Amino acid sequence: MRDMRAVDLIARKREGGELTGEEMEHLVRGFLEGTVADYQMAAFLMAVCFRGMSPRELTAYTAALVASGPVLDWSDQVKPVVDKHSSGGVGDKTTLVLVPLLAAAGLAVPKMSGRSLGHTGGTVDKLESIPGFKTELDGAALRELIRDPGLAVVGQSRELAPADGVIYSLRDVTATVESIPLIAASIMSKKIASGAQVILLDVKAGRGAFMKTPEQAVELAETMVELGRRFNRRTVALVTDMSQPLGRAVGNALEVYEAVETLQGEGPPDLVELVLQLGGHLLAAAGKASGPAEGAALLEELLQKGEGWRKFAAMVKAQGGDLKALEERRLPEARFLIPWEAPREGYIHSLKADLIGRAAALMGAGRSRKEEAIDPAVGLVLDKKVGDPVDAGERVGLLHLNQREKLPEVTALLDRALVIQEQPVQAPPLVQRALGF
Repeated sequence: MRDMRAVDLIARKREGGELTGEEMEHLVRGFLEGTVADYQMAAFLMAVCFRGMSPRELTAYTAALVASGPVLDWSDQVKPVVDKHSSGGVGDKTTLVLVPLLAAAGLAVPKMSGRSLGHTGGTVDKLESIPGFKTELDGAALRELIRDPGLAVVGQSRELAPADGVIYSLRDVTATVESIPLIAASIMSKKIASGAQVILLDVKAGRGAFMKTPEQAVELAETMVELGRRFNRRTVALVTDMSQPLGRAVGNALEVYEAVETLQGEGPPDLVELVLQLGGHLLAAAGKASGPAEGAALLEELLQKGEGWRKFAAMVKAQGGDLKALEERRLPEARFLIPWEAPREGYIHSLKADLIGRAAALMGAGRSRKEEAIDPAVGLVLDKKVGDPVDAGERVGLLHLNQREKLPEVTALLDRALVIQEQPVQAPPLVQRALGF
């Protein structure tokens, strides 16, 4: 490996050649250790954007990312250890509902989640709107929680696939984020390093998602499922709609409340449907159900019995959260509640998720840089969804705002997000494709 030169590997990749596993490891390890310069790694990443990766290259690159740090070992666990990933969206509080239901179904769920960035929300930020809730746990504390109550939602460990973290930071500033092989390797390296044997992928498609078209989302899903197979992980992926927000709440504390309502049997239909479909496929892949339909039926029964809520409450207490504050709806509240009204009558044709997400972020519910603070109280709750009829002046949603001076800019975004037509329309299907195990 000492005789390898990064410039030669970059040139070969630029010309469409294939790199070996040893060469991929040389580039990744060298960048992490400082012997491969950032401008050289940037050139390699750009070459991948133009030339792609062969399946063998992608496997080797992913393996190099995984090998840059430890791999969690859950072999002492009696229950199947599973993990779930969402490619991000607006109003996506699925993890908050699905993880406790999976734990109630007898699975061990050590879920590592991220923070919000841009117009997409972050599960860690949502849970931290509960006073005292701790998302930064060491390995021993995480293992204790997986023993009992059987689930935990924590922040991404910097120790797992550390090369991916530094490479992603470089991708972010070199216009090399939008490469399906690089996206797939980034996501799957962390999932593989987390040690789960069964992996569920919720790949979003639409305006509010990173993959704007179903075709792009399917390509990413297929790539990740194949990577999972190559690493001996039972992997299933669902391509799901993110053209409008999921559920009705957008914003951190607001989404926690909606997740609790869902676990208590009062959730919005689209959120419930997605949770049951995702969970049904995961239970089947984990051997807890004969197929997705049986798995969904099992989760629906647990939902109706309140078993998911009990697991969620146990997780909140185990991770230091103030359960009483949550139950009494004493999470942070915004100072101003402002109605968002329809300009005319008709049927809601679209609620553009990206613009609604940007409006929520502008209010303080999201961040444009990782170091920015989140306001847990702000956001909006929708009264209407795509396909619903609406009268002129009728409320489409309710804004929860702390900085009233931002209202004109927020309103301008929301006005662009809302499209009303005279003719009835139907919402797009929530689940567009299922792939994998």
